[in-house]
Amino acid sequence: MSDGHSYTLTRTLDAPAAAVYRAWTTPDAYARWAYAAPGSVRMDVRPGGAWQATMVTPDGTEVPLTGSYLEVEENRLLVVGMDVPGRAEPSVMVVELDLDGPKTRIELRQTCDTVEERDMAEQGSTMLLDSLTRFLAEGPTA
Repeated sequence: MSDGHSYTLTRTLDAPAAAVYRAWTTPDAYARWAYAAPGSVRMDVRPGGAWQATMVTPDGTEVPLTGSYLEVEENRLLVVGMDVPGRAEPSVMVVELDLDGPKTRIELRQTCDTVEERDMAEQGSTMLLDSLTRFLAEGPTA
């Protein structure tokens, strides 16, 4: 992965790690903050388990996504593989959670093949973290 173009995003969220983890791993909660079409999210959160979601872009375009969980440590780590058409290997995103008192430090890392792919992924991940921050501030019920 070190040959590619990487980004790392870090935030401190005003929520315990368990709440952040549930937001990432509960289909209804994930759909509410991650720009997914309602009812489109399926998650089998375990190493080798599959996931799918249909993301909705700001202009209303629906983008179906699929992948699998490569590593799972409850309330601490998700390593998510995202299927990429035309590529044998998935694109991998690492979501790491660390307790910071009553808050949670979240770090997203991804390595991409090109600068353009990295820039698009980083922009999308920034939007996700912004939305997750708002979702957690509203007090998720999932």
